[in-house]
Amino acid sequence: MKNSVNRELPEDIMNELDYKGFESTEIGNPEIQRVAPKVHVSTGDNKVVSSIEDVVKKTVKDGMTISFHHHFRNGDFVFNKVMRVIIDAGIQNLTLAPSSLTGVMNDMVIEAIKKGTITNITSSGMRGSLGDFVSHGGLKNPVIFRSHGNRARAIEHGDIKIDVAFLGVPNADRLGNANGMNGNAVFGSLGYALMDAQYANSVVLLTDNIVPYPNTPASIKQTQVDYVVEVDKVGDPEKIGSGATRFTKDPKELKIAETVNKVITNSPYFKNGFSFQTGTGGAALAVTRYLRQEMIDNKIKASFALGGITKPTTDLLEEGLVEKVMDVQDFDKGAADSMHTNPKQQEIDASWYADPDNKGAMVDELDVVILSALEIDTKFNVNVMSGSDGVIRGAIGGHQDASTANLTIISAPLIRGRIATVVPDVTTVVTPGDSVDVLVTEYGIAINPKRDDLKKALSNIPGVPIYDISELQQMAEKRVGKPTPLQFTDRTVAMIEYRDGSIIDTIKQVKD
Repeated sequence: MKNSVNRELPEDIMNELDYKGFESTEIGNPEIQRVAPKVHVSTGDNKVVSSIEDVVKKTVKDGMTISFHHHFRNGDFVFNKVMRVIIDAGIQNLTLAPSSLTGVMNDMVIEAIKKGTITNITSSGMRGSLGDFVSHGGLKNPVIFRSHGNRARAIEHGDIKIDVAFLGVPNADRLGNANGMNGNAVFGSLGYALMDAQYANSVVLLTDNIVPYPNTPASIKQTQVDYVVEVDKVGDPEKIGSGATRFTKDPKELKIAETVNKVITNSPYFKNGFSFQTGTGGAALAVTRYLRQEMIDNKIKASFALGGITKPTTDLLEEGLVEKVMDVQDFDKGAADSMHTNPKQQEIDASWYADPDNKGAMVDELDVVILSALEIDTKFNVNVMSGSDGVIRGAIGGHQDASTANLTIISAPLIRGRIATVVPDVTTVVTPGDSVDVLVTEYGIAINPKRDDLKKALSNIPGVPIYDISELQQMAEKRVGKPTPLQFTDRTVAMIEYRDGSIIDTIKQVKD
């Protein structure tokens, strides 16, 4: 069975899970029936329980689906505390459904898989030892990878039915009113956790900071929460913000960033009221710096910035260069602090951010987005999930979601080390080429042939040569040679959903 990006899909799994193959980026206007959580009516005035052991005993049973959020990133202490109790309790056959998996969770997840505690996983991504373990067949059932917007869609449809959500928060009162803006482990927006709080049958908050009732502003509300557990420490604030927020000094990244900026400012979308989303990392942050100066020089203001937010973006808000910041996740302390003090920085949940099946997602209003790639092929398909060795080492995140922008730019070096980034065919299709408009490398740009309007607009930018993407692929191949063919078994270890729930690609087990 092949889909429209010519990827072979396992017919037995497709039929068993009632999946359809990816057909088009045009999703249409389906009429959706949403599910509702079971409600455990509370008649008490205190939801605080004495321990994680106590709340696990009350809530978790064999065969359930449990969830966590990843806003703490590598500073997360909640996941391992809860999973330790669940494993030791001998609970079996759980589906793990976090918004994403970070490196600090890997060892615990591997242990839980080996002991039969976890038998299914759905997530935005995985890296490191867990990605390697799954890629080599460590999990019996295929992982289902979903973008942030698709996870929201799947929860609302009931494709993911969360029995118990364990949500770490830096503060909560005795009835469960909580936010991400006060306490010792502040991370700002609770955008991904808000979906779990709204739709899970049971919601457990874990915090090291129980505050007087009523706690406001309340991102998660007492109407959604079943239990509150006080722990010694929910997270390490020094590890919540990764090192990705530093400005790069790498000449290659700066060259790419400068070229991205030229593409944006010479496009028809660079005008008063435009909207944009950038990622983290050196090149993307450098783009923000270049773009800021162009906005000042041309007296242009943006209507909103979207997505995972960093301090360089909130600085634009403070300067009046951006009217609003729509914030689903904060990547550094500066952005989290800004949400606490600036009413123009609006916390949004993952559905508002990017669910394709609601009554209006923010990504549908984007003019410009800058995204990265592990690989991009001559059909403009992008891989952000698996390495050139076939091992899972990334996350979809909001990549598919934001690529619906009017101008979707992929910024990537031509090669990394001795590995080509521009290839004949990507290892794994995550974002289809139909939704990608421009590739920017340090050598020049390639414009998707379907965008004749951009070819005209970008044809005379000084110092920015335009290539056919096949030419860039050949340039990369001349530098590093043809890649060694990958060796896989016939077994599928992961299914990659597109944002509408169809299957765009699979990942096979890597041969030892």
